[in-house]
Formats: sequence, C-alpha cells, structure tokens
Amino acid sequence: MPMQLQIITAEREVFSGEVDALVAPGVAGQLGILPNHAPLMTVLEPGELLVRTGGDDSYLALSGGYLEVLGNQVIVLADAAEDVDEIDEARAQEALARAQERISSRETDIELEQAVASLRRAQVRVTVARRRRSTPHRSLSRQAQQ
Repeated sequence: MPMQLQIITAEREVFSGEVDALVAPGVAGQLGILPNHAPLMTVLEPGELLVRTGGDDSYLALSGGYLEVLGNQVIVLADAAEDVDEIDEARAQEALARAQERISSRETDIELEQAVASLRRAQVRVTVARRRRSTPHRSLSRQAQQ
C-alpha cells in the first residue's frame, strides 16, 4: 500500500502522488519513511531526497525545509527542490567554486555563515547531478505528469 507524498516550495508544487518509500536528509541523519509511518514532524537539512515508486528511484536536491508525516501522507515543505534532471551540473560546479571563494575571502561571521550555507547547497546540487550520470533513475516531474 503506497503513501501520498506532496513536495511543495514557495514557487510551485514539485510533486504530488503515491510513493512506496522516501529517504530524506533530517537534522539527525537520513530519515527513511515507509507507508503507515508513525506521525512525525522534523526539520530537513540541505541534502538529497530519494523517492521510490514501483522500484524506480527519483532524486531531488533539497536546500532544507520541513517534513511532516501524518496518517499515510507525507508533506515536504522545501525551501527549494530540484529534480535531478533540472540541475545543470556545470552551473552547480560554478556555484560551488564561488561559495568556496566567498568562504576564503569572507570579512564577517555573517558572511561566513551565508557562504557556508551556499557551499552546502552547491555541494548537494553537484552530488545529485552526478548521481544522474551514474545511477538509473526516473524523473519525478515526469512521473507526476503520468
């Protein structure tokens, strides 16, 4: 029996549909969510969200947010979420280099915090984009259209 998943950002609904499992980047580590999971609400760190449907895996880069499990429904409210097929790896690499440069040339602690957050988001995007090349996957956005 699958569970209902909604992934929402401020700009759009990224996905809404039935899934078999998901693995999310929680603040205390990876969270595995299966159908009929106990109620849960947690903060999500920047990281990779794995969604499994019918044996197919889909990957998204999350920049943080919240996850709620209630009943057999999971809602992810993400700051930003990009399907692996939406990520331009070259641009993600450039953002990573810019963030590393900002960290080395920072002038205040606030700038350092912002640069480290940018670095983390860029690292996640590069990691997820590379997974597209090395792992069979299914686009979550195409899956939602079916």
